Amino acid sequence: MRADWDALAQPAQMNANGQMVGMPVDWRGASHPPQVLLSGRYCRLEPLSAERHGAQLFDALHRLPGGANWTYLSHGPFAGPGDWLEWVGANAGSDDPQFYAIVDQADGVAIGLASYLRIAPADGSIEVGFLNFSPRLQRSRLATEAMYLMMRNAFELGYRRYEWKCDAQNAPSVKAALRLGFTFEGLFRQARVNKGRNRDTAWFSILDGEWPARRQALEAWLEPKNFDADGRQRQPLARFAAMRE
Repeated sequence: MRADWDALAQPAQMNANGQMVGMPVDWRGASHPPQVLLSGRYCRLEPLSAERHGAQLFDALHRLPGGANWTYLSHGPFAGPGDWLEWVGANAGSDDPQFYAIVDQADGVAIGLASYLRIAPADGSIEVGFLNFSPRLQRSRLATEAMYLMMRNAFELGYRRYEWKCDAQNAPSVKAALRLGFTFEGLFRQARVNKGRNRDTAWFSILDGEWPARRQALEAWLEPKNFDADGRQRQPLARFAAMRE
């Protein structure tokens, strides 16, 4: 336990009272993310709209048998388009959480959902969450680029800390966080009750000082030359990340 603490703790110094305190921060604060288009090579993130994305997302997100992509979320799956559109209408335009539809650049179809949440500009902390990827989006370069675009935007807005939290039993989400370069910080035991079941929450983060190396690795992986004609990666992201450690 002590080794983990020492590995994660940030530098500190002793004050005039002989107490250990955090280092002074030369930081001017962060801005609340504006609801704007985030555009990449393979996908774009559009501020969520019931009219623009509602029907496409209902179709895309209700394709897995048993609603498997909704298991770890606090909402859904939805019985029909009406219930879904009511939820989208209630959440589109919200400042926190701030929802985005993930849209395929190739055909303009919305195939996933993501959001910023727990947005704290005064502290420089922001979280990504409410992730729901359709089968078409899962394990694709579009999914990775969507997460890259949200990270890049957050750090460009001045945030010091970018968080990822998930149900500790959600193995694909845990794996995705580690693949993207997040650091596992710990487990909040019995943090919530979700759909009648206990949820232990796993916490991950990327700090602003870590972002440049993460950004370089992600950008290198996303280059078109890293994919064959069928869109399969030639080299895994881990290889690019290791080259920048």
